[in-house]
Amino acid sequence: MIKKIDKRLRATLFRARLAEAMRLRQSNQSALARSIGVDRSTVSQLLKEETGRLPNAQVVGECASALGVSADWLLGLTDRPETAADMLANTLSLTEAPRALVDEQIFAWHKEAAGYKIRHVPAALPDMLKTRAMLEWEYEPHLGRSTDQAIGASEDRMAWMRAAQSDYEIALPLYEIESFARGEGYYRGLPAAIRRAQLDHLITVTTQLYPSLRLYLFDARRVYSAPVTILGPLLAVLYIGRNYMVFRDRERVQAMTLHFDSLVREASITARALPDHLRGLRDGTVG
Repeated sequence: MIKKIDKRLRATLFRARLAEAMRLRQSNQSALARSIGVDRSTVSQLLKEETGRLPNAQVVGECASALGVSADWLLGLTDRPETAADMLANTLSLTEAPRALVDEQIFAWHKEAAGYKIRHVPAALPDMLKTRAMLEWEYEPHLGRSTDQAIGASEDRMAWMRAAQSDYEIALPLYEIESFARGEGYYRGLPAAIRRAQLDHLITVTTQLYPSLRLYLFDARRVYSAPVTILGPLLAVLYIGRNYMVFRDRERVQAMTLHFDSLVREASITARALPDHLRGLRDGTVG
């Protein structure tokens, strides 16, 4: 809710913020007057302490546009000087999401958030937990001859991420791991030996790295999530296929954090119970 203040106080605040914006833009009265199409005396009048009245909306808007701030900020209606367009650009961005093992943008975000808790809902099994054989099966059609080199680079990145002092919470739909174990859907054609070895690897990693790494399985019939990664309080990244949608404003990051935490609360298989569940899937894996 906007706090209601006296007109004279608002006029005083306008003068102070107008002067501050001019200082930051290294502008003066003559330059501002030329920019907004008025006489220098008009700008001088706006800055006089004796002036107890606010200028009309046209002048406020022109001043804000010329100085690169928002009219609401000049008038004391917000404490953020950025324009709406600048605020949107600073809090929301769209970046490419290449089909590649080593996504340098993802790695850069993880480095930025080193030490913070990472919450992750992957689109499939998370790459950082896959065996080399699994990575080869999945990425060889896209990488061709560079598969070995790319996997080696990926393993280096994953080793860094595991050692980055960040706690990882991963939430995965229950059907994803069950489809994997049965070799269905996306995993059709994946040899049973690779699937069993991958399940063994998941059992080992989630046991050894617990509680720093916690993997939960949720029932997608009860709760749903798009692929998303929340990197501490810094940013939240939605995966939408060919692009990442990146949010940096506190409200949206917090909202997505609460969403993820609800997946954990509603999990059908907890991180502590996961290894036993994976053993059951492994023992039932058939070729």
